[in-house]
Amino acid sequence: MDQVDIAILGAGAAGLFCAGSAMTQGCRILVAEHSRKPGEKIRISGGGRCNFTNLATSWDRFLSQNQRFAASALARYCPEDFVELVDQAGIAWHEKTQGQLFCNGKATQIIDMLMYRMRGVELRLETAVEDVHRNADGFVVTTNGGQVRAKYVVVATGGKSIPKMGATGIGYAIARKFGLRIVEPRAGLVPLTFAEQDLALCRPLAGISLEAEICHGKARFRDALLFTHRGLSGPAILQISNYWQPGEVLEINLLPEIDISEALMMARKDAGRVAVATILSQWLPERLAQAIAAEQGLTDARLADQSNGVLQRLGRRINRWQLRPVGTEGYRTAEVTLGGVDTRELDARTMQVRDVPGLYFIGECVDVTGWLGGYNFQWAWASAEAAGQALKVS
Repeated sequence: MDQVDIAILGAGAAGLFCAGSAMTQGCRILVAEHSRKPGEKIRISGGGRCNFTNLATSWDRFLSQNQRFAASALARYCPEDFVELVDQAGIAWHEKTQGQLFCNGKATQIIDMLMYRMRGVELRLETAVEDVHRNADGFVVTTNGGQVRAKYVVVATGGKSIPKMGATGIGYAIARKFGLRIVEPRAGLVPLTFAEQDLALCRPLAGISLEAEICHGKARFRDALLFTHRGLSGPAILQISNYWQPGEVLEINLLPEIDISEALMMARKDAGRVAVATILSQWLPERLAQAIAAEQGLTDARLADQSNGVLQRLGRRINRWQLRPVGTEGYRTAEVTLGGVDTRELDARTMQVRDVPGLYFIGECVDVTGWLGGYNFQWAWASAEAAGQALKVS
């Protein structure tokens, strides 16, 4: 049976980063990964350019049963720290909107950087973890390639999102075996699905995109909204999906800069003969303006012929469009998994299980989920660094 000091389960963002952070002279580290290649979710992220962090990272942009849990790790390893690594590796990058940082080139540059940082660590690919149990000397990790004894175990197996990339629920199974509480996982940052009456409007508008504001409870996001054959998607929908629960209503403002009913009443004075749809197309994409006018029974209607009540109703339809999704597309297209190992089970400074010394959980398998836009990668780096630094002095 092999003997290592640290066994890291999973070669995704958190696992690879933790391996590099935990390295010390004479320490034997093994990273076990069931896929054929490391960092596959990194490779496909950001359209292949990896949105590797967000400069606006703060603990209040993460969802958790204990939202402040992430604050410690995020404060001790911030976006600028990771950017320094990227710069040292000679990787060119750029900032998009809202603090999102992307590689100029391929996302595989980030994987290469992480692999170089952990040089000297043993990486075993196509090695599926089947079980973890404790013994008198630490832990025994059972894989499809045999058993490994380890003094410490770090679970970095991710969540259930994008199963075609190899995602499994093994991390939750390990947590349950050790008696840890789990916040029920569900798909996050995921397109929502809609009833037929909403699809009837959306399908003909597939491909239209505009900036919109979407609200649910106290959550409010202003970002791109995309009409698709399956309903609505785009960053605004993905963001709000983390907050939405089945049966609840969303409110969308298709023109957050304009009070449409007021604007239409003003336009009526000087452009009364113009069709309502034509006026709306000044502010909305033409096909969307025509579709909304038709939906409201105003296909060929002139603006001058509309009462204040009609224009106010039209304004509510555009500025306060309410619709009730019927579900989500699930883990198949979800970018992350909400829920996971309950943070009450972990030390926020080290990510070690409070009642199981030597066992750590990091990254997506923990009940910490960030907004869209690089936040979840930053959590992976920060939680991995917290565990790695703790293991260095163990």
